Amino acid sequence: MRVSLPINTIINLPRPLLLGLPSRCRFSTVAFRPSSLLHISGVLVSRNLRCYWFSTMTTAVGVEQEEEKQSKLSVELKENIEITEKEREIFDRLLGTLRFCNLDTQLRVAGGWVRDKLLGRECDDIDIAIDNMYGSEFLDKLKEYLASRGEQVQGDTVIERNPDQSKHLETAKVRIYNQWIDFVNLRSEEYTENSRIPTMKFGTPKEDAYRRDLTINSLFYNINTGSIEDLTERGIDDLESGRIVTPLPAKATFLDDPLRVLRAIRFGARFGFTLDEELKQDASSEEVRVALGEKISRERIGNEIDLMISGNGPVSAVTYISDLKLFGVVFAFPSSSEPAPSENCGSICKAFLEAMWSLIQTPGLGKFSGEQRRLALYAALFLPFRKTVYKDNKGKMIPVVNHIFKFSMKRKTSDAETVINIHRTTEKFLSLIHSLQLKSGAQVDNLDWATDILEHWKSISADDPEIPETSKIRALTGFLLRDIKDFWRVALLTSLLLSKVDGMKEDQETEQLDFQLDKLRERYLTIEGTICELGLDSIWDVNPLVNGRVIMEIAELKGGYHIREWQQKLLTWQLAYPNGSTDECKDWMRKVKAKRQRTE
Repeated sequence: MRVSLPINTIINLPRPLLLGLPSRCRFSTVAFRPSSLLHISGVLVSRNLRCYWFSTMTTAVGVEQEEEKQSKLSVELKENIEITEKEREIFDRLLGTLRFCNLDTQLRVAGGWVRDKLLGRECDDIDIAIDNMYGSEFLDKLKEYLASRGEQVQGDTVIERNPDQSKHLETAKVRIYNQWIDFVNLRSEEYTENSRIPTMKFGTPKEDAYRRDLTINSLFYNINTGSIEDLTERGIDDLESGRIVTPLPAKATFLDDPLRVLRAIRFGARFGFTLDEELKQDASSEEVRVALGEKISRERIGNEIDLMISGNGPVSAVTYISDLKLFGVVFAFPSSSEPAPSENCGSICKAFLEAMWSLIQTPGLGKFSGEQRRLALYAALFLPFRKTVYKDNKGKMIPVVNHIFKFSMKRKTSDAETVINIHRTTEKFLSLIHSLQLKSGAQVDNLDWATDILEHWKSISADDPEIPETSKIRALTGFLLRDIKDFWRVALLTSLLLSKVDGMKEDQETEQLDFQLDKLRERYLTIEGTICELGLDSIWDVNPLVNGRVIMEIAELKGGYHIREWQQKLLTWQLAYPNGSTDECKDWMRKVKAKRQRTE
């Protein structure tokens, strides 16, 4: 139902109320239904304005309080939903299926697609809610219709229900026009006294909307009618005012599917929206924390965390996780961790993450790929745990970061390996920072991690008193960069963060962590410039001047660890003499071999 009012109703309203009617509320191609909006001479007005209008009849104080609250965040929505050509083709095929099979079925695009379109964002996540059949049934009919047109799907599958992991719905997936689409039925749920797992049945659109995780994700776009449906009657309002709220009481929503806690955090961080106070209170409850740890697969938890870290609000996301006391559940530690994590480890990790986020966002500080950015943030987040280990089933001491990635979040093994390597390189980089700033190797004569490299360099410099002053630091840094490769800038930033707090206790209060980011940026640019000036930017791509076969010929070796020793010596020479030739390197090797033979 729509309520029509004359246009002078708006003109005669008190001036402050006009703030509630920006031009963004004008829709030309779609309409909201049922009536969560007022229709005034072709303009669709948010229900916020309707509330203000009635409040002027009672008290101006209520209006001022509401305006103060709304002024905290105002989100501009698009004037209309813009459907792409590909989306139009997809929707035409779906409607064609209804006609071809003579189906009395309503098809609705659900959730995120509607939300993102209203926010003016593109979205390739199309979920179709069906009112009177299962997704797999509609998928069969869609394939039948496409076959009648001489067309085929590019792929399809059906994901079965898994109530034990809070996966309550069967989902059918199909790929057409290079786009994956999900089909699910509208649902309603009933709980028995003795079971937390609901009995599923077909539901009405309104029942389904109220079972959604958040009000901003409960909106439908009805393909049959071309209209937007706000069946909770607050999805549009919450989207406009930037609120993260659950349609039903938060605790019931979270216990139904505890992953929704992380989704609420992710969307709040992604859009810069504010989490509802009741939602935060229930999200931090012991009951919800236990349910999240026990009911949700670690892979689903890891997926949510990865989306947060890869998104545009990782610091806000981790802040919520820490503040809501979910850090220990999400990043679960093995019981044998040494040392055991401190109570405020979440806050400390967040502080390192925030500092790294600030650094990599700095214009001119280097271009980081999406993968480098993601793993840089993980490296900073877990930097306080770089020395924490645990005992595996074989009694071997393993970095706890490995456990977090592989077991707590079920991420790729390569993610764990890269972050652990960044941490190891960070400790080494830390010992070179001062020398790289001064472009001198005078203060790096005793490094536990570089004993052999330093011995080789001393041997080289003993035979060449004119060797450049920078050759030692070039050799040491070169070995470091050949190990960490194109993540060296990440490792350098991480080591600079660590340099500001080196020596502080791991459980230090976060208020005492002062990274002095402006100074860190200056130091980073100085050291990066030195490394590039030394020609080490892509040193890992430089091939050795002498290969293993030649080493075996000159050194008269048949194999074994001596080859590895010679390779390290020759690489030290190559790094010390960046313009040296293959023949010069071979000659040096023959001299060293002859000198050793005379000594022996």
